[in-house]
Amino acid sequence: MTEELLLTNFRKHIAITDAEFDMVLKKLIPKKIKRKQFFLHEDQVAKDVAFVISGCLRSYSIDENGFEHILQFAPSEWWMTDMYSFVSQQPGNLNIDALEDTEVLLLSRKNQLELFDHCPPLERYFRILTEKSLVSTRQRLINNLSLTALQRYQNFCTIYPTLIHTLAQKQIAAFIGVTPQFLSKLKNER
Repeated sequence: MTEELLLTNFRKHIAITDAEFDMVLKKLIPKKIKRKQFFLHEDQVAKDVAFVISGCLRSYSIDENGFEHILQFAPSEWWMTDMYSFVSQQPGNLNIDALEDTEVLLLSRKNQLELFDHCPPLERYFRILTEKSLVSTRQRLINNLSLTALQRYQNFCTIYPTLIHTLAQKQIAAFIGVTPQFLSKLKNER
């Protein structure tokens, strides 16, 4: 099941042979992350990128007032890491933790770079994901500057349809930039 999920994800974006896919599988490390357990703390170097098999991860920063700013959720079939830290191998500024018991496949930066040399379709795959992430991040920034809270909530529902009913309201509120009380009021007015 795990392998099929990853292969299906690859084949949404690239053509990959069985031999190339076997090469990738040999570089992956399965890991279980318990609910509330950290995958990465700010100021750590992100050694791995995680492909979520089941469960959900979130990445966030905490401001000087202790307020969490959620950048991304990663449900099943999503990848997550602190991209700045992962690529630069410098300490990052994101926390990543599990919102529920989560199973992931880890790919180290070293192994990723080796695979890029020996499995060119994988380099294309990660380029496509990076481009989509860049576009999504840019659009989210524009949306946060120009859309109403209701419109941001509707965008959340579009991006993360599987999480609407499973995440705590405070998580969704932190993602769209409102208080949980305001989100509750907003949802009641709909």
